[in-house]
Amino acid sequence: MSERAETSAELKKLAEQIRYHEAAYRAGQPEIPDSAFDELLERYQELADQLGLDLSERLDAQPGQDHTAGFETVEHRVPMLSLEKLSPNRRDSNGEPMPFSEQLGAWYRRRQKELEVDVVPLIVEPKVDGISVSLFYVDGSLARAVTRGDGRRGDVITQQVQQLGTVPRKLEDLDAGSLEIRGELYWPLSAFERFNATLDKPLINPRNGCAGMMKRKDPAGLEHTGIRAFLYQVAWDEGLSLPSTQAEVLAWLADRGGEVYLDEVYTTDSEEDALRYCEEYDARRASLDFDIDGMVIKIDDLELYSRLGATGHHPHWGIAYKFPPERKPTKLLDIQVSVGKSGKLTPVAILEPVFVSGTTVSRASLHNFVELERKDVRVGDTVLIEKAGEIIPQVVEVDKSKRRGGAKRFVPPASCPICGTDVVSEEIFVYCPNPACPDQIRERLRHFASRGAMDIDGMGEALVDQLVDKLGVRSPDDLFPLEVDALASLDRMGTKSAERVKAGLEEAKGRGLARVLNGLAIRHVGETMAEDLAAYFKTGDALLEFAARYAAEEEEAIETVAPAKSTERGAIEGLARKSADSIFHELDSPAVRRVFEGLAEVGVSLSAQSADVREVADVAGKTFVLTGSLPTLKRTEATKLIKAAGGKVSGSVSKKTDFVVAGDEAGSKLTKAEALGVTVIDEAALLELLGL
Repeated sequence: MSERAETSAELKKLAEQIRYHEAAYRAGQPEIPDSAFDELLERYQELADQLGLDLSERLDAQPGQDHTAGFETVEHRVPMLSLEKLSPNRRDSNGEPMPFSEQLGAWYRRRQKELEVDVVPLIVEPKVDGISVSLFYVDGSLARAVTRGDGRRGDVITQQVQQLGTVPRKLEDLDAGSLEIRGELYWPLSAFERFNATLDKPLINPRNGCAGMMKRKDPAGLEHTGIRAFLYQVAWDEGLSLPSTQAEVLAWLADRGGEVYLDEVYTTDSEEDALRYCEEYDARRASLDFDIDGMVIKIDDLELYSRLGATGHHPHWGIAYKFPPERKPTKLLDIQVSVGKSGKLTPVAILEPVFVSGTTVSRASLHNFVELERKDVRVGDTVLIEKAGEIIPQVVEVDKSKRRGGAKRFVPPASCPICGTDVVSEEIFVYCPNPACPDQIRERLRHFASRGAMDIDGMGEALVDQLVDKLGVRSPDDLFPLEVDALASLDRMGTKSAERVKAGLEEAKGRGLARVLNGLAIRHVGETMAEDLAAYFKTGDALLEFAARYAAEEEEAIETVAPAKSTERGAIEGLARKSADSIFHELDSPAVRRVFEGLAEVGVSLSAQSADVREVADVAGKTFVLTGSLPTLKRTEATKLIKAAGGKVSGSVSKKTDFVVAGDEAGSKLTKAEALGVTVIDEAALLELLGL
């Protein structure tokens, strides 16, 4: 394979990983820390540059990242580009880690050379974790407020910002000229906690909460949230005479009624002093009433900006310092492979115990085998550990300077390490296809008993282990015949606990087909798909009879649920051909059929529960597609509300779609809806349709 082909292959794998982790982040279930995600993006950009990939074809150049349906979108006169970052993962030409001091020094020297000066004046400002906003003033009055969007186009949120009352509607002592001021909308921690205490469903964090509030169609009440704004830049001006330095501009904005952090900025001619101030500021974070994720180092002399220009990604006049998470070195003793409920194989690092962010860590995630190979992690290496979100231990880097000759590469298994079955690959993941695999059995039983599935009271992880090890439970249908005496004989059980579990099992028998399907951990069948399958087939017998026809490649059966033409909609909303192949072949497998037979024998209901539907005229019979993050509703909650009103929810957009409900970071579904002329609404409009 040529060098270019190898680079293209690596770029493709990186793109798959980035998309996967972006989706996990948007779903509120990030699997890697921000620093690891930044590393993937940096490597992606490096390879894309090597290949000369056009900017329009790159992952981070897709338009409308922050667009919300129903909001006017306008183009920024000056793009709102992201800043280059000092990265803990950056390496020099020899592959050695580059300390922040070297990275900042290199950036400073490039600026010296480009500007042909000996000294570059710097200013350091705090990087508050909020949402960026562009404020356009004419003759001193606020004329328009716009979100950052994709950096080139943003959504107009003038009414929302005006309602907040924390951004000056009129700049003091300014009656002429035009200018664009950039700032950050943020939610002080104290105000966020007070507001969250009034909600039945608390918001996840101040930043996401702030973004959701700014995308409310009706801005009434925003002034009571406590969201504030601080101003940090004048992007352009006409007909005005502004100061020539960033520090003086901040003072000028403060004099005209803007909230700025004058007391928090630091000016210097030395990159060493600038870095020292950043490091010292890190210690102050705990005492602040707002979230902060780093600092921004800028050139103070604004007259130099036009001489520096920018790349397609970032301007050259500044660089961001991200506060590094606590990282600890330790030795990688072994790499083990865990097997999940769906059979997915995941490499896990076994470590010499190390104390990180408040707890002792001896195991850490390695994510997947592609990531393991990319980082060149070997048994015997010294690795750096940090916690994603200060919770989940991750291996983020190998200290190759300490690598010894005995360090061993890890070869991904060709067979399952638990049951010996040959593995199968799907995209960037590896699976064990054997449903009788012991580790899969444990994980599936835990999932079957979980709240989102059969919700069996009292059946936790430790009890499942004992049921498998001591009572020989192998399948979900083995659970229901268990007697109180047998349960009471297990460690830490006793009669009362055993009676509670038995009662939970009896209650679970009546939960219906959808909950059973969700509990069986069939790949591509989550809560929504389980409900859709149950609603269409009504009984387990009908579902299995159809699965047999589908597996036998009966054309009528295949066309019923997954038409060959992408423009045609099948009987099951959002079920694509690839997923349908996987689902119905697994349902037709002897192992799954045995489970269904066993559940029927012990009295578990395999019929669809009659839904409590209260048809709403504007919703009943209509098909909805949900995309992006909604301000207050989870996607599962929105789905239930639509179905309870007689509507349908699909996973894909077609000409037959009636409404697309778009939230923050809506992607290709929104683009397709707009191209097809499908009506696009936001959460507020959905609730109005539902009469809520």
